[in-house]
Amino acid sequence: MKRTKWIAFLCFAFLMAGLGANDALRGIFAPVFQERYDLNGSQLSLIVTISYVGNLLFLSIGGKLLDLFPRKNVAVAVTAVWAGAVALNLVSDSYIWILVSMFFALGASTLLNTTVNILTPAVFAGYAGLMVNVLFFIQGIGTSGSQLLLGRYAFHYAGWKWINAALLAVAFLVIVLFFFLKIPKQGEEKEQEKEIFKKEPDSKIFWIFIAMMGCYFIGEHGIMNWLMSYCISAFSMEASSASASLSLFWGGMTAGRLMFAPVVQKMGAVKSMKLFGGIGTVMFCAGCILGESGVWVLGASGFALAILYPTMVLLIQQIYPVQTAATRTGVIISAATVADIVFNLLFGAVSSKWGYGSSFMILPVAMAVFYGLYLRLARSLKRN
Repeated sequence: MKRTKWIAFLCFAFLMAGLGANDALRGIFAPVFQERYDLNGSQLSLIVTISYVGNLLFLSIGGKLLDLFPRKNVAVAVTAVWAGAVALNLVSDSYIWILVSMFFALGASTLLNTTVNILTPAVFAGYAGLMVNVLFFIQGIGTSGSQLLLGRYAFHYAGWKWINAALLAVAFLVIVLFFFLKIPKQGEEKEQEKEIFKKEPDSKIFWIFIAMMGCYFIGEHGIMNWLMSYCISAFSMEASSASASLSLFWGGMTAGRLMFAPVVQKMGAVKSMKLFGGIGTVMFCAGCILGESGVWVLGASGFALAILYPTMVLLIQQIYPVQTAATRTGVIISAATVADIVFNLLFGAVSSKWGYGSSFMILPVAMAVFYGLYLRLARSLKRN
C-alpha cells in the first residue's frame, strides 16, 4: 500500500481496536457496577439502554453530517466527543455519571464505527469488502482481548479506571493520525465497488433493512451486554469462565473476519451473508436453547456470524447512491437501534421477574427472525 493508505489503515486500525474495547465495557463491568452502586435489574439495564439512546441520536444526526460536511472533520469532532466521555469516567464515581458517560461514549463510538465503514470504500476503493472485514477483525481484537484480560485480571472498579485511561490515550493518537489522513471529497470519490442499484431502491427494501438489522442487534449486542451476567446468574459460573465464553464469541468474530474477508470479497455481500448467516443463526439458536451445555456452542457461533455486520453496512453502500449513502446508513442503523433500546428495557424487567434463563430466549428468536428477513431481502434484491 502507498504511504497515504498506510496512514489511513493505522488510523482506522487504532480507532477500531479502541472502539471494540469501549463497546465491551458495558457487559464486562455490569456486575461491578451492580455491586458498587447497589443496582437492581432495571437500573443495571438502564446503563445499557441509555447507551443505545446515544447510538440512536448520534447516528440519526451523524449520517446527515457526513453527507453535508467534510467527513474527516466530522470524524475528528466525534472522536473528541468520545475522548471527553472516556475522560469523564476517570474523574467521576457515581451511577448518574456512568449513565452520562455511556450515553456520549457509546453514541460517539457507534457513529465512529459507522464512519470507518463508510470511509473505507472511498479510501480503499476496489477492495472495500476485504478491508472492511479486516478492520472489523481488528475491532474484534479490542473486544475479545479486553473481555478476556479484564474479566480475568481487572474485574474490579480499579480495572474500570485503567481501561478508560488506555482508551483516552488511543483517542488522542487517532486524532493526531486524522490530521495526516487524506480522504477523497464526496464529489471526487471513485466508486469501484459493484453497485446493485443504479438509482434509489424502493422503500420496501429500506424497511426490511431496518427490521433485519434491529433483530440482529438484539442477538449480537445481547451477547455482548448480557452473556456474562447470564452465565453467572443462571448457571453460577465463575467470572473467569463466564468471561471466557464471552471472549470465545468475540474471538470467533475476530478470527472469522480475518479468515473470511477474502471470501466476502470474492462471493459478494449478498451470497456471503446468506451462507454465513445461515450457519451462524443455527449455531446461535442451538447454543441458547441447550442452556449451560450450549454456552460454548453459542460462543463458537461468533465465528460464523463474524462477517455479518460489516457486510450489511457495506451492502447499504452498494445499494444507495454515494451522495445519500451516509445519510441512509445513519437512518437505517439508528432506527434499528430502537430494537436495542426496547429489548434492554424489557430484558431488565423480565430477568428480574422470571430470571435470566427465560429472558435470554429472546435472543435466539430475534436471530431466527433476522435470517428470515435477510432471505426476503435477498429475494427482493435479486428481482430488482
